[in-house]
Amino acid sequence: MKAPFIPLNAPYSDTQRAWLSGFFAGMHSHMLHSAGSINQADARVLHILYGSQTGNSESLANDAAASAKSHGLQPVVKSMDEVELSQLTKMEYLLIITSTYGEGAMPDNAEMLWEAASGDDAPRLENLKYSVLALGDTSYDLFCQAGIDWDNRLEDLGGKRLFERVDCDVDFETPAEKWISEVIPLMAEGAATVAVIDTEIHAAKSAYNRKNPFPAKLSVNRIVTALDSSKETRHYEISIAGSGLSYEAGDAMCVVPSNCPELVADMLKALGCSGNEEEPVNGELMKLSEALRTHFEIKLPSKELLEEIAKRSGDHDLNALLSAGDKDKLNDYLWGRDTLDLLLQFPAVEFSAAEFLCLLKPLQHRAYSISSSGKKYPDSVHLTVASVRYQAHDRQHKGVCSTYLADLAGEGGEVKIFFTPNNNFRVPSDDNLPMIMVGPGTGIAPFRAFLQEREFRNASGKNWLFFGDRNAATDFIYREEIEAMQASGLLTKLDLAFSRDQAEKIYVQDRMLENGAELYAWLEQGGYFFVCGDAYRMAKDVDQALHDVVRIHGNKTVTQAVDYVNQLKKDKRYVRDVY
Repeated sequence: MKAPFIPLNAPYSDTQRAWLSGFFAGMHSHMLHSAGSINQADARVLHILYGSQTGNSESLANDAAASAKSHGLQPVVKSMDEVELSQLTKMEYLLIITSTYGEGAMPDNAEMLWEAASGDDAPRLENLKYSVLALGDTSYDLFCQAGIDWDNRLEDLGGKRLFERVDCDVDFETPAEKWISEVIPLMAEGAATVAVIDTEIHAAKSAYNRKNPFPAKLSVNRIVTALDSSKETRHYEISIAGSGLSYEAGDAMCVVPSNCPELVADMLKALGCSGNEEEPVNGELMKLSEALRTHFEIKLPSKELLEEIAKRSGDHDLNALLSAGDKDKLNDYLWGRDTLDLLLQFPAVEFSAAEFLCLLKPLQHRAYSISSSGKKYPDSVHLTVASVRYQAHDRQHKGVCSTYLADLAGEGGEVKIFFTPNNNFRVPSDDNLPMIMVGPGTGIAPFRAFLQEREFRNASGKNWLFFGDRNAATDFIYREEIEAMQASGLLTKLDLAFSRDQAEKIYVQDRMLENGAELYAWLEQGGYFFVCGDAYRMAKDVDQALHDVVRIHGNKTVTQAVDYVNQLKKDKRYVRDVY
C-alpha cells in the first residue's frame, strides 16, 4: 500500500498541500498499522548519500528519507565519507545529493569516495538504480559539476538512471522538493507493501527558515579591530529570544540583506530610470527602486548580464575575453568590478527596466560561522564579520551583507535570519579528547564558540588554537577573551602568526610546522583537527602543512601520510569550514 500522493498540478497552495500531505501520511500510517506490518528488515532499502560543504545536501537527504519512509522504503542516509566503494557495489537503489565546492570540485566529505569511484579499476554497478540531485551556483563556471560527474560516472559503471538528474541553483528548495516527490515513488515502484515504523523522535521544525526568516533584533554592533587597522572587523550580537530557534556551536547563521541605497540610486542613474517604474517581481508589481534594493543581486554581475553588455556594446576586448573561455583572465578582468562599474564603462548600452531585471539573479542570504555557543547564549547569536570596503575603478565599493550589518541594520534594528546546521563541524562528543583549531582572521569565529562550549561542558580535553592576522597591535581580535581563556587553563596552547609584524611573513601553517612534533602527538592521542577560513590559500597551505607534519613526525612516506590524513577525515577528526 503506497502513501497517497498529491499531484504537483493539483490546485492547492503550499500551505494546503503541506496540511494535506501530513493528513494523508498520518492516515496511511494508521491504515498500515491496522492491517498489520511486515518486519522493517523486509522493506526495500534506499541508500541516500550526500556530499555537503555547508549542510544543505544533508538536510535534503533527510527530507528524502522522510518521504521514502512514507512510501514504505527503508532509507539509509550517509555522508559520502562514511561509505567505501565496495559498499557501493552492493547497493540496488541509490540517491545521490551533492553540492559543488569552489570551481567544480567535490565537497570535502565526497572527495575520497569520488577518487575511488573515478579510478580505472572501479567495479561495475550493473544492479544499481539511481538518481542525482545536484546543488550549485550559476555564478560559477562549472555549475553543479560534482553532481554531473557522479551522474555520468554511475552510468559509465553500468548503473541505470531511474530519473533524470536535477541541477539546482542557489534557490534550490522548490526544484529539490519536486525531485524528491517524483523520484521516491519511482524508487518504491514494485516494492512489497511494508510498513516502516519510525521509532525515532524528531524535534519539530521551527517555523522560521530560508523561506520564512526570523525578524531578529541586532543588539550589539562593535568594531573589534583597532581604529588604525587596515581591516574593519566587527562583533555582532543578534537576539533570537522568543523565536523557538536554537543552534549548536559549528552552525552557520544566514542573514538576508538589502542592498545599499546609494548603490541603488547610482544604478538607477546609470540606467536612466527614475526608480518609480513598476515591474512584476514574484507575481506582484513593484517599484524598480524597491526591487533593486531588496530582491536582486546588483553587486556581482551575472554571466547573462555580462554577455548581454558585451553583445550590445560590441566591445572587441570584452567579447574576445568571453569567447576565449579563459577563466583566469576573465576573473582578473572582473576583480574589483561590480555591475555598476560595467554600466558606467559602457554608457552607450541601454536597458529597459524589465530587460535589466531579467538579467539579474535573486538577492541571496549570506552565511556566517557563528562565534558563540548556543548552550552559553541560548537567546543570542554572535557573529564575527569583516566589513568589505575597497576603492576600485574610481569608486568606493562595499560588500553587500557585511556593510548591511555594519551600516544599515543599525543597533536595535531588525535583521532577518535563519540557521544552517553543520553537523560534521562539531566539538568532539568525548570531552576528554584534544582539539586543535586553526582559524586566522575571522576564521576564529567557530573556535570562540567551541571554546565556550567546552567551558560550559567542563570538558577536560586539551585545546590548542592557531590564530593570526596582519598585525598584533591592531588585528588581535578577542585578545582579552583569549588571554583569559589561557589564564583559566581552558586554552591549553596558543600559537600566534601575525604576518606583517616582521620582515618575513609568518602564517598559521608556519606555526604548525614549527610545532609539528607536538601537533602529531595530539593527533595520536585522538585529537580533532579543525580549520576555518579562506579556502583558496590558507586552507590549502594548512592541509599541506598537516600532511608534512604527519609525514615527518610520524616517520611516514608521502603515501602513508595521505592515508593517515584520509583516515582522520573518515573518522570526522579532520573537518573544515572554509569559504
